[in-house]
Amino acid sequence: MMATSSSGAQDDLPPFRPFPQKGPSVTLQRRDDGSMILESDHDPAEAARTVGHLFLEAAREHPDRPFLMQREPGHGPWRGVTYAEAERQARGIAQWLLDRGMSPDDCVLVLSGNSVEHGVLMIGCYLAGVPIAPISQGYSLLSTDHEKLKHCFSMVRPKTVFVQDSAMFAKAIETLRGQGEQFEIISVDGGEGTVPFADMAGTEPTPAVEEALNSISPDDTGKYLFTSGSTGMPKCVPQLHRMMTGVVAAGEGLRLLDEEEDDEPPQSLEWMPWSHISAGNIAFNGNLAAGGTVYLDEGKPLPGMFETTIKNLYDISPRVFGSAPVAFGMLADAMERDRKLRASFFKNLIYMGYGGATLSNDLYERMQALAIAETGERIPMVTMYGATETQGITTVHWATDRVGLIGLPLPGTTLKLVPNGDKLEVRVKGPTVTTGYHRDAKKTQDAFDEEGFYKLGDAAKFIDPDAPEKGLVFDGRVTEDFKLDTGTWVSVGTLRPDLVAACSPLIFDAVITGQDKPFIGAMVWPSAAAMEKYGEEYGADALSALRRDIAERLRSHNASAGGSSRRIGRFTVLTEPPSLDTGELTDKGYVNQRQALSRRAETVDRLYASTPEDDVVDLNGNS
Repeated sequence: MMATSSSGAQDDLPPFRPFPQKGPSVTLQRRDDGSMILESDHDPAEAARTVGHLFLEAAREHPDRPFLMQREPGHGPWRGVTYAEAERQARGIAQWLLDRGMSPDDCVLVLSGNSVEHGVLMIGCYLAGVPIAPISQGYSLLSTDHEKLKHCFSMVRPKTVFVQDSAMFAKAIETLRGQGEQFEIISVDGGEGTVPFADMAGTEPTPAVEEALNSISPDDTGKYLFTSGSTGMPKCVPQLHRMMTGVVAAGEGLRLLDEEEDDEPPQSLEWMPWSHISAGNIAFNGNLAAGGTVYLDEGKPLPGMFETTIKNLYDISPRVFGSAPVAFGMLADAMERDRKLRASFFKNLIYMGYGGATLSNDLYERMQALAIAETGERIPMVTMYGATETQGITTVHWATDRVGLIGLPLPGTTLKLVPNGDKLEVRVKGPTVTTGYHRDAKKTQDAFDEEGFYKLGDAAKFIDPDAPEKGLVFDGRVTEDFKLDTGTWVSVGTLRPDLVAACSPLIFDAVITGQDKPFIGAMVWPSAAAMEKYGEEYGADALSALRRDIAERLRSHNASAGGSSRRIGRFTVLTEPPSLDTGELTDKGYVNQRQALSRRAETVDRLYASTPEDDVVDLNGNS
């Protein structure tokens, strides 16, 4: 078949692997004030009453199927629980919480990351009607002042705190003890002063658990999630059951029912933390709806840690693989060298999903080249767009070679696109949108417009305004864009992935600079594969050689970039990796542009010095 590649050229390409979702169909209403209302023509499925009900249905249908699996320490054998085993433990947890008089007004705070026990605890909270609040474990383990930890604690005031390892989290627990609140600590290792998780899960359930579950309404809070806190302390967002089950129902409304669908249980390998919306709600609850098995990956897309992911992918051939673009870059590097890994990765794969940042055209093409070499087909590569406050609100639910799309509204969701300068700001209303922030009426009031639409602060545009069914493209954060001193606007959200693509595979990410400056600058991080290759070839001169080759790529980018809003004037290669502790790198693996600019202010200043230092490359003779 003839297809248009992501670079726009016409190529003879193999077909896509069948993608079991309905095609794009939307209704667009244009208003006199220039705003637009966009809705899907597809209807959502009927939503489950609560996430607890969603789990129990899966447990009834697949009692003996593995539910959650993780490796023993030291990359040991897989261990975990079936759906039936998880149900027995979750009912015990629910009874334990009820025995202590806990209610929807209370909370269980989780300090540690993903684990089998954490997942079962989450289900137990859902059955009891007691909200759970998983927070980034970096707030406990990497922070030196524990300010964000104390902030999250004060917002939810938990009666119970869960940790995987009591010794590892001892300092964090000591900090919380100093907050003057009384709470019990649950630990898997049963450390001194803690209640062993096994005792909690082993509690004998009574009819009180069923009574508690039946009393929960869709508008009750199932959990609290915290925003990333890139502009201050994290905001606490109640996750109502209708929000979490609503996004599952919307996805079901797009699914094509196939009478010949095989009985192979869905399985996924996931590293992204449950303290975030994509993994903790959308992936976790979507897995429940599918009756799937989640294999927990202790690897991350970071040097020295991604090797664990690769080892796991030798064993686990996922049907769906989702991650941040940086992980796909590292995965492509590995599969281009390792045919065994390539074969295992693509063996059962139906589609890939990326999120958290825009995927570059170059990386998309590398992944498809690998897919074609292994399977003879292209693999759909899609994304879902949303926020902690909204769940997923748009998705790409059709096979396409176009990257940078955020797709079209999920069934049941209404988008409003509002003119903001020369952009369209995204606002949303629907069953998956929160009612407001926990204990913060002012931020709640500011977050919604006069019609009750939540304001995301992002911009989007149509690929073709006359054919809205072709989808929306992410057009940057309204708050990240800036003006040069000439008054020219720079769209960071679109320039940044294009810059990374222009330099691929030499760099894995970049930060764009230039607010109130005469030209755009960039701070770039070299990829691990590039550093290894240049180190072998050039030894002590590796960094100089890398700067030279990146400069050549950026000069080519500048030659076809157009005006000053797209051309890079100077750049520097950063040798210190992005910091997870300071929030420069999120625990989902993508770079926080605003935090990086703040943390590296001195490097930004050096980009604009009258006489640039040796590590600053001047592409256009700026001085």
